[in-house]
Amino acid sequence: MVPEQSLSKFKSSSSKMSTITGKTNLVGLLGQPVNHSLSPIMHNAAYAEMGLDWCYVAMPCDSQDLEKVAKALRFLNFKGLNITIPHKQEVLKACNKLTEIANEIQAVNTLIPEKNNQWIGANTDVQGFLTPLKDHNLKNKNVVVIGCGGSARAVVMGLSSLNVKKITIIGRNKSTLNIFVKSTSNLLSKKGISIESINNKEFNVSPYIQEADLIINTTPIGMSSTQTKQDNVPLGHEIWDCLSNKTILYDLIYTPKPTTWLKIGQQKNCFTLDGLDMLVEQGAFSIRLWSGFHDVPVQTMKSSAEKHLMV
Repeated sequence: MVPEQSLSKFKSSSSKMSTITGKTNLVGLLGQPVNHSLSPIMHNAAYAEMGLDWCYVAMPCDSQDLEKVAKALRFLNFKGLNITIPHKQEVLKACNKLTEIANEIQAVNTLIPEKNNQWIGANTDVQGFLTPLKDHNLKNKNVVVIGCGGSARAVVMGLSSLNVKKITIIGRNKSTLNIFVKSTSNLLSKKGISIESINNKEFNVSPYIQEADLIINTTPIGMSSTQTKQDNVPLGHEIWDCLSNKTILYDLIYTPKPTTWLKIGQQKNCFTLDGLDMLVEQGAFSIRLWSGFHDVPVQTMKSSAEKHLMV
């Protein structure tokens, strides 16, 4: 990893960068889809303020091409990559080694270059996820997590540090749910946190919704404008009739702002959080890992993303 450096030292020798030249360093995002992503907006705003001659690009990539593309971009001397849905577990194959957190949850959202054209797999989603929850006391609370992919793994890792009482994972695939619980139960049991999985195709999940103090949507449901009205809310519309106003709703999706699901929560007087702060914070942590600079203009990243959302 890049040793930590002083930003002021760098700024003294660099002015704000805006023109892409033959010397510009490239970083970027791999996922499918990526056309909705705010990452290029906020990253490039940060690089300009930091005086880094870097350019961040979003690149669509199908699962079958992921390993080849990631390796090719390393040979092209990309300074770093972010990984988004649906590749956070598949990209493990492209990593030469993993950071402790990435290895523990077996999910990667950040690739850091190392020698011999290899990648180190890291995960900054955990820190990003926790930031909006820092003012909420969740000790001994019941949490429901919708989805069991790479983002859900980071969420559960984050929840393990908040001393919650119980985590219920809701999903549609029995096999995937079982694998998820098996791979995370050891970590949680050490901290006295219970975990169970519920297949919402086979069981009524209403009691879990009613009892939850915090519900987190880690799926992409609600992100796409092409979804039908019934499909743009996690678990469908009807299930949320039983929602209590004491429940916090946290949607990892940040566009549209707010999502239909969060609008339902607001109508029920729930406290709601979208995924923008998580996106910004995990992005800032990625920049620190790639550049070695600790001082990253987080507020500039957030304001540039918000301006784009209002367009």
